[in-house]
Amino acid sequence: MRITPLRALVLSSAVSLSVVAVPGWAAAAAAPGAATVVPVQVTGEPGKRFNLIVLGDGYTEADMATFRADVDKHLNVLWSIEPFKSYRSYVNVYRVEIPSAESGVSCDPDLASPRRETPLRMAFWGGCRPQGPQRLLTLDQTAATRYADMVAGTGSSNRQILALGNSRTYGGAGGAYATASGGNAMSALISPHELGHSLGGLQDEYDYYQRGEPGGTYTGAEPASLHHTLLTEEQMRTRRAKWWRWLGERSESGGTIGRYEGGLYFTRGVWRPSEHSIMKTLGYYFDQVGRERMTQAVSQKVSLLQDATPADRPVGADRVLWVETMHPVSHALRVTWTVDGRTVREGGHDLDLRRLRLRPGTHSVTVTVSDPTGFVRDPAVRDSLTRTRTWTVDTSLTTPPDGTPDGLADSTPANVPVGARSVVYAETTHPAKRPVKVRWTVDGRPVRADRDLDLKRLRLRPGTHRVTATAGETTRTWTVDATPPVTGYEVSRPAAKRGEHYTFDDRFTLRLTPKDDQDGYVVGEFRVDGDGWFTYFGWPTDSNAPFLFTPDGTTIDHLVYGKLPRGRHTIEYRAIDAAGNYGSPKRFTVTLR
Repeated sequence: MRITPLRALVLSSAVSLSVVAVPGWAAAAAAPGAATVVPVQVTGEPGKRFNLIVLGDGYTEADMATFRADVDKHLNVLWSIEPFKSYRSYVNVYRVEIPSAESGVSCDPDLASPRRETPLRMAFWGGCRPQGPQRLLTLDQTAATRYADMVAGTGSSNRQILALGNSRTYGGAGGAYATASGGNAMSALISPHELGHSLGGLQDEYDYYQRGEPGGTYTGAEPASLHHTLLTEEQMRTRRAKWWRWLGERSESGGTIGRYEGGLYFTRGVWRPSEHSIMKTLGYYFDQVGRERMTQAVSQKVSLLQDATPADRPVGADRVLWVETMHPVSHALRVTWTVDGRTVREGGHDLDLRRLRLRPGTHSVTVTVSDPTGFVRDPAVRDSLTRTRTWTVDTSLTTPPDGTPDGLADSTPANVPVGARSVVYAETTHPAKRPVKVRWTVDGRPVRADRDLDLKRLRLRPGTHRVTATAGETTRTWTVDATPPVTGYEVSRPAAKRGEHYTFDDRFTLRLTPKDDQDGYVVGEFRVDGDGWFTYFGWPTDSNAPFLFTPDGTTIDHLVYGKLPRGRHTIEYRAIDAAGNYGSPKRFTVTLR
């Protein structure tokens, strides 16, 4: 089955977008003081994190509950897609609530619609321009920057601005500033696509530029894009070029990693890795090629080695060296200690030099922090996910006591439940002459771990659990949500039914009803005949309508949705909750005749 959702934007990510005023329309921007910054997810100091700042436009005070729900949906869809799911701990998220005098945005849905006075002056049609595409939703960049600057410690180098307009009309734009309509059925899928552009430098894989018009034939040289090529599969393998390391594997976005014609807005003459990935079709995941690049891009927005014992002068052999690292949600980073080139410890965030009984003289101690993720195969990318720190140890030096008490420092945020397969971490204080031990418990039962507690290894029973970390006199407590979400399904009335096999004539609809026992938007997904998981959003024109399947599909704005050949098909479905728990996939079968 091939499902082709709406394209996320019309212009490439390199295009700088701003609102162009229409004569007679001069919307006033509200002063930043009228806005409120709400931390949604804070995993560390802004200067040490990648910061996603979500601005709202066209939401009045009475609409703020809608804005909060829109943000919740956008974020939870983002967290359901790798690598954001595994690396959400690298990201701070701030919601900026900007009350608008009027509800809605300008020229929505057409040029005859009102021009509204909103703080960010968001408008369809590329800023209410007759020549602009209707779905091009732009903003006032100066105003957006002014509001984003309210989030202290963030700037252009460590943040991404995402502006949501109070609208149910499909639209958005990408680049340095990403926009999306807040309430459209598909708008939450625009955000990860735009981050593919602005954060990862990925290109569109569309085989057209204007909808309904074939893209023509590519006649240029080998594209610089890492996920487009002119090479055959044999040439990629022989030259060890492009995505040769992933060829032949089942694609995370469905099908097999191979060579599929079309991309860079051309229909012929250039090839991409997958039949459909998120850079071509909203609703699917990044394939392995895009996921590897996004893993690198997200990781390079932070320092894997966050802090360490100062290395600007020699240290004595009677002290404890320490490091603080990043902590992905899905796994722990690898920490390796060497002395004079010899490995002395694998793992652990402290090295007690006294236990090494170093010979008199000077020695070189190095710690290497690397990410063992399976999302990366390119050695150059792997090297970019590695950091080192080296100290000179002089056995003649004596370290004075510093009086630092044992205690906890940074940790996994404890204000929201964590998933049953998450890694919970706790950093400690750092006395110079002794390591600080973290004592972990799960439901009161002691468990062994250093700074990272990998919950998936505990195989927690469904339900709610309590995790504590204690160091010295300080204790931190987390709630673990180990209850997976569930989703029911509804199909239209069949011509015949036998158990969970349905027979339909010409068409049928599918509605998913995901739910969870905790707060937060729950993402529903389905896949057909083992193809890629596809985010359920209702129907492109109405999030409350079910998804429609027909043999020829349904054309909306020159794109085809729900095309399913006649015959027998298996449909799987599942849900992902706000804590990142997957529900167990279930299935039913249909015959479309």
